[in-house]
Amino acid sequence: MKFGKEFASQMVPEWQAAYMDYACLKILLKQIQHWKQKTTQPDTPPRLPRALTLYRAFSGLIQRQNQRLSSFNGEDTENQPILGNFCTGRKGSGKYETTFLMAAEEGGECEQQFFRRLDNELNKVDKFYKSKVKEVMEEAQTLSKQMKALIAFRIKVDKVAAKFDHIHPSPRMVGMNVFNGEAQSNDSIEDNEKHISLEIEEENSKHMMSSDIASLNILNHVKLNEAIQTHFPTIKQTELNFSKENLKRIEKQQAFIEFYHKLRLLKKYSFMNILAFSKIMKKYDKISSRRASRNYMRIVDNSYLGSSDEVTKLMERVEATFIKHFSNSNHGKGMNKLRLKTKKERHRISFCTGLFVGCTAALILALILIIHARNILDKQGKAQYMENMFPLYSLFAFIVLHMILYAANIFFWRQYRINYTFIFGFKQGTELGYREVLLLSFGLAALALASVISNLDMEMDPKTGDYKALTELLPLILVTLALVILIFPFNILYRSSRLFFLTTLFHCICAPLYKVKFQDFFLADQLTSQVQALRSLQFYICYYGWGDYKHRQNTCKMNDAFNTFYFVVAVVPYWSRLLQIFRWQHSKSTSEGRKLLRRDWFCKDICNLLSRGNKIDL
Repeated sequence: MKFGKEFASQMVPEWQAAYMDYACLKILLKQIQHWKQKTTQPDTPPRLPRALTLYRAFSGLIQRQNQRLSSFNGEDTENQPILGNFCTGRKGSGKYETTFLMAAEEGGECEQQFFRRLDNELNKVDKFYKSKVKEVMEEAQTLSKQMKALIAFRIKVDKVAAKFDHIHPSPRMVGMNVFNGEAQSNDSIEDNEKHISLEIEEENSKHMMSSDIASLNILNHVKLNEAIQTHFPTIKQTELNFSKENLKRIEKQQAFIEFYHKLRLLKKYSFMNILAFSKIMKKYDKISSRRASRNYMRIVDNSYLGSSDEVTKLMERVEATFIKHFSNSNHGKGMNKLRLKTKKERHRISFCTGLFVGCTAALILALILIIHARNILDKQGKAQYMENMFPLYSLFAFIVLHMILYAANIFFWRQYRINYTFIFGFKQGTELGYREVLLLSFGLAALALASVISNLDMEMDPKTGDYKALTELLPLILVTLALVILIFPFNILYRSSRLFFLTTLFHCICAPLYKVKFQDFFLADQLTSQVQALRSLQFYICYYGWGDYKHRQNTCKMNDAFNTFYFVVAVVPYWSRLLQIFRWQHSKSTSEGRKLLRRDWFCKDICNLLSRGNKIDL
C-alpha cells in the first residue's frame, strides 16, 4: 500500500482537517517534476549525480564514523538549499518559516511555493498538537484530583487509616499526585517480575505523611452526586456514605481507559505527521536532486511536534496508576483493559452471510419455478391469497430491504471514514458492521421465503374444507420468533446491539419524557419510512385475533376500529418526531423563529399524511 493511502487510513476522523495535507504537497511536487522534465535536455542522461558517485575515490572500510559524518555535514552546509527560521509574534506565538536559497534559479518559484505550503502545514500541525497536549494535561489534573479523593475514599471504606500511623514511610511508596508536575522529576520507572513500574522517591518521610493526611482531608470538600432516575433527570447531592457499593460507583476505570485512548491517538497523530513530513521531503530530494530533507527534518524535530515528550510520559504514568489502583498490580490484566481491542472481522460471518445470500437466491428461483409449474396465477384462490397472505409476508420484505440499505450506509460510512460509532454512541467494540447486518437481513429473508414456499397452497383440503392450520400459522410463528430473539436477555445474537435498539425505541415512544440524542432522532426518522411495516403488524393482530385464518378470511376492512387505527399507526412516527423536536427545543436554547419553522414543518407533514390516508389501501 502506498503511503498516501496508509496515511489517510490511519487518520482520526475528527482530526482529519488538522493532519498534513499530503495529497496537496504531492501535487506541487508533480508540478516541479513536470517542469524539470520540460527543461531537461534530451541528451542528458537521467540520474547523472548519482551515477558520478561511482567514480569517486574509495574511502576505505575502516574509516571512523565521526570523520565520515563530519565531512558529509560540511559538504551539506556548503550546498544547503534551505534555511529555517522560527519567527515569534507579538502575542508570544511563533511560526516556522523556511527560506529557499535557490529561488533565483530557473524554476525556483515552484520550489519556493512548495516550501511555503510545507511551512503552513507544519505550523498548522504543530499548533493543533500543542492545543491538544494542553487539553490532555488539564484533563490529567482533573483525574489527579479525582484519584486523590478515590484513594481517600478507599481508606475510609477499608478502615485502614489507623494502620498508616504504624507504617514507617518508605522511599518506595507511591504518592497521590501521580499526574502532578511536582512528581515528574522524582518518578523513576523500573521493571520487576510482574513488570510493574512507577515508584516515586520522596525527599523525606514527613512530606509523605503530610500527603497521606491531606488525602484524607480532601473528603471534607467532596460531595456525592446521585442521579435521580426520573423522566427529567436531576442530580441530588448527598452526604458521603463510606460503603463498598458507593466505592464501586465512583471508581473511574472507564474515565482512565478513555483518557488513555485519547493519549494513544495523540501520540499516533504526532508519529504519522512526522513520518509524512519525512516521506514528502524524500520525494522532494528525489525529484529536485537536492539535499534538503535532512535540514528540514531538523526543523520538524526541533518543533513542539517532534520534541515534546509530555504525551509519552503521561501515558507511562497513566499505565502505572491504572495497573496499581485498578488491576491489583497485575500488568497484563491492566494493559488489556487500557488498550481497546479492535474488532476483528471473522471469516465465519462472511461465510454465513454468503450461505444465506445463496439460500435466498435459490429460494427466490424456486418460488418462481413453483408459481410457473403449478400455474398458480390462474387459480381461483389467487385473489384470496393476495388479500390475506401477501400483507403478512410483506412485513419481512420491508424489514429486510431496510436492513440491507442500513448495511450499505455502514459500508459507505466506513469507506469515507465517518466515525458512526462515536456519533451514535455505540459502546466501543460492540457496534455492528455491514457484514453482521447483512447476515441478519439475509438470514431473515431465507426464513421468510421458506415460509412462503411452504404456505403456497391455493386450494383447500377437500376432506376438512379448510387450509392446513400449521402452514397458515407460519407467518405468526416467524414474527413471534423474531420478537423473542429481539428481547432475549441472554448474551447471544448481539445482545448489546439489541439492548441499544430497544432502549432507543423506548425513548422514541416516550419522546417528550427523555433527553433526545442523535440515535433517537435517527431511529424515529427511520420509522417514518416504515409506516407500511407498522400497518402490517396491525394486520397481523386483526387477522390472527379476529379473522378466520384457517379459511383465509378476515373482516378487517369492515371494522371501524381497524380503519381508525389504520391512520393512527401512520401518524405515530411523525408524532414522535414532533415531540422530539419539542423536547429538544426545551433542552436547547434556539431562536423562536427556528422553533416555529420546525413545528410548522412537522405539522404540515402530518396533515399531508392524513389527507392522503383515504387513498391508501392494504
